Amino acid sequence: MLIIPAENAVNWKRPPWITLGLMLACVLVFLFYQGGDSRKLEQAVDTYVNSGLLQLEGPAYEDYLQRKIRFEGQDELAIELQQFQELIAENESFWMSVNLLMDREFYQYLRQNRDVIWTPAERVRWLEQRTAIEETYIQRLSAQQLGLIPAKLSLYTLITYQFLHGGWGHIIGNLIFLFLLGFTVEKALGPGRFLLAYLVCGALSGAVFTAFSVGSYIPLVGASGSISGLMGMYVAIYGLQKIRFFYFLGVYFNYFRAPALAILPVWLGKEIYDYWFAGATGVAYMAHAGGLLAGAGLVWLLGKSWLQVRDEFFEPEEDEQDERFTAGYAQAMASLGRMDFDLARRQLEALREQYPDRPILLEHLYNLAKLRPDLDEYLLRTRELMNDSLSRRQPEQMVTTWQEYLSKGESYHPLAAEDHNRVLFASLKQQDLKAAEKAFERLRGASAPMLTTEACRLLAEEFEKLEMAPKARHYRQLLSAG
Repeated sequence: MLIIPAENAVNWKRPPWITLGLMLACVLVFLFYQGGDSRKLEQAVDTYVNSGLLQLEGPAYEDYLQRKIRFEGQDELAIELQQFQELIAENESFWMSVNLLMDREFYQYLRQNRDVIWTPAERVRWLEQRTAIEETYIQRLSAQQLGLIPAKLSLYTLITYQFLHGGWGHIIGNLIFLFLLGFTVEKALGPGRFLLAYLVCGALSGAVFTAFSVGSYIPLVGASGSISGLMGMYVAIYGLQKIRFFYFLGVYFNYFRAPALAILPVWLGKEIYDYWFAGATGVAYMAHAGGLLAGAGLVWLLGKSWLQVRDEFFEPEEDEQDERFTAGYAQAMASLGRMDFDLARRQLEALREQYPDRPILLEHLYNLAKLRPDLDEYLLRTRELMNDSLSRRQPEQMVTTWQEYLSKGESYHPLAAEDHNRVLFASLKQQDLKAAEKAFERLRGASAPMLTTEACRLLAEEFEKLEMAPKARHYRQLLSAG
C-alpha cells in the first residue's frame, strides 16, 4: 500500500529551486560520479576470475550461508543460497563473482575465519590477491567511498550517502517522491531552512540506521531517509488540518481526506513492521522510520523558533485568490445594484482586509463615503485614496480627489495642512501650476507658517524658471512680507 500527500500543486511562477537543485545534484552524481562503478566492478570481476579466487571462496560462501541459516535463524537467506547454487550449476562465473565481491559481510567473515577455512598456502594466496582487488577496485566504488557504512561511520558520509543511488529504479523513485514532497515543504520553510532541514533529516535517518546495524559493513545509499524526513515535516506542518492523500493498493487507487498527523503513525508502523517481518529486502526500513521521526520532530521542536512555517504558506494560490476575490466582488456589486449601501460597504471592507492591494476596493469605498460628505468617513477615505494614488505614482488622480473633496467635504471637515502641501508638491512636479496655486491658498489658510513659507519659495522659483515675472514677483513679495 502506498499513501502520499496530494494537497498542493506546484506554482511554477515561483519554482522550488532548492528541490529542483537537489534532484539535479542526485542525477549528476549518479551519472558522472557513480557512472564509473560498473567499469570498476567489471575489472574487479575479471581480475577475480582470472586469479582463481572463485574456486577458493565459492565453497566457503555456501558454508557461510548454511551456517547463517542453521545457527543464526536467518531463514530468508535460503533463497539466496538456492540462487547461488543455481549459478554454480549453470557455471555463471560472472554473477557468482559479483555476489562474492559485493557481499561485504561475507568478506569480513573470510578475514576473521581464513585461518580455519584454508590451508596456509591458500591463506597467503587469498590474502594477497583479494587485498589487491579490494584496494584497486572495490574500495574505489562510490558506495564504499561515500556511502554510509555503520562499521566505519564518519560525519561526512551522513551527508554524502544521501546523494548516491543503487540504480535507475532507485534514483527515479526517490526523485519522484523528492519532488512531490519537496516543493511543498520548501514553500513552507523557505529555501535556506528547507535545505538545511533536508540534510539534517538525512543525517539523523542515517544515525538511526547505524544504531540498528552496528558493526555492519553493508553501505547505505539513497535519499530515502531524507525524503522520509520530508514526509514527517509535511504532516507536522499541517498538523491536525485535514488534507488530501493519494493511495494506491494493488491496482486500485483513489483519494481521501484525513488529518495530516493521523498518517504519521501509519507510515511509521508500516516501516517498523516491514523491518521485523519483511525479511532481507535491501530496503533500509529503520532509516525511513528515523527520517519520519526526525522530520516531524524538527518541526515540533523548532517550529516556534528557527523552523517556523512562513505566514504566506497557508495563503491560497493566486488563481484561487482571484476566484475568491471575483466571487466576493460580485456580491458587493450586486448589493450596490440593489442600493443596499450599508451591506455593500461591509462587503467591500471585508474584501479589502483580505486583498489590501486591490485599489478598486478603495475607490468603491470612497464613492460610498462621498454619498455622505458630512461624515468623518468621507475625510478618511479621501486621505486613503490620495495616499494610495501617490504611492502608485498617479498624482493626477490625487489632485482630482483633492479637488472633489474641496467642493463637497471641506466645509464639514477641513483637510490638514499636510494634505494641501502634498498636493502642491505633486502639482509642481506635474507642472500643474493652477492646482499648485490653489493648494497654496488652502495652505495659507491652514495656519502652517513653515509649510506656507517653503511653498511660497518653491512657487516663486518655479515661476522664475518659466520667466513669468509678475507671478514670481507676487510670491517673492509674499515671502518678504511673511
